[in-house]
Amino acid sequence: MRALQSVPLSSISRRFTTACPGAAVLYSTHIITSTRPLTARCRTTQNHRSLSSTATKTSDKMAAAGTEGAWGAWQVEPAKFTKLVADSMKALYPEEIADRAWDNVGLLVGNHEQESSQKRPIVLVTNDLTYQVAMDAIRQGASVIVSYHPFIFSGLKSITDKDPQQSTLISLMQAGIAVYCPHTAVDAAPAGLNTWLADAVAGPHATTRSVAIPCKTAPESHAGAGYGALSTFTDGKSVAVAEILKRLAEKFGGLRHVMVASPVGADVRTTQVRSYGVCAGSGYDVLKSADVDLLVMGETSHHSALRAIQQGRTLVQVFHSNSERSYLQQVLRPALQEKLRAAVPEAAVVLSEYDKDPFTIVDVAEL
Repeated sequence: MRALQSVPLSSISRRFTTACPGAAVLYSTHIITSTRPLTARCRTTQNHRSLSSTATKTSDKMAAAGTEGAWGAWQVEPAKFTKLVADSMKALYPEEIADRAWDNVGLLVGNHEQESSQKRPIVLVTNDLTYQVAMDAIRQGASVIVSYHPFIFSGLKSITDKDPQQSTLISLMQAGIAVYCPHTAVDAAPAGLNTWLADAVAGPHATTRSVAIPCKTAPESHAGAGYGALSTFTDGKSVAVAEILKRLAEKFGGLRHVMVASPVGADVRTTQVRSYGVCAGSGYDVLKSADVDLLVMGETSHHSALRAIQQGRTLVQVFHSNSERSYLQQVLRPALQEKLRAAVPEAAVVLSEYDKDPFTIVDVAEL
């Protein structure tokens, strides 16, 4: 039996680089043991030069981190501006009021101070983080994206360019851009999305208000938080659905079409309602037990709409993200920018022209 050889790595490195000019040798231990003589075969290629360049950059980073003694990922400093953005969002929309039974909120993609400090303090706010929005964030020089809908809902078993979401994630990480997602925390906040939507339906008319499902985990600073909003016009007043639809269309940026499900025999042009419930996004499950005349939401299913009209209710849907995006633009964006500028005066919160609902209504007669 051949005895084990103990070979100093410095000796191996000299032999290998002599045989393979331009190659780089990286190692993490001081001794290699082997039962056979060391041999090396290689070709000097562009790959070797690329590896050498990569190794040099890696060595520079190692030197910057300080590799005397133990070192590792715990020494990487999180980005200060990203933390400021996350803390500001938590102050506006505490993560405790999100529906964590299914939702995924918070800082989902982080970045390092070394990356963030080289960028301007820009935050891009979007309803949905698509590949196009990510590329726009890179173009605008953003260091953080606040995406209302969670960019990552469930665990990833791979990160490759074969999936649009994963390809987007790769691009964002290469660009050093962090992603924070608030979702149902924005929905449930007392001055959040559903309160804003309920105000839009009410318009100039006074109402009494309550939440459809109270939030049991709300901090004192956000007492009264909950999912969905229920309202009744005061003094028994009734309001025309047609008036409400026109007001909503304007509030949502000039919508040309909304979808309405009415009880059999009812005419939306003459229907009056005394009460209503709202829930942005896919809101029917939140509102299905509400005793109201009108339901307003982003979207719902065929069978949910049938159930609603069989109960004598009018149901309005404006498409999922249409029910959310205007709030982000009109309320969340300026509120976040104000908080950030209190600490970083040059901070800016921007939008993306590529953030749009995926659906449009097409008049086939015009095709």
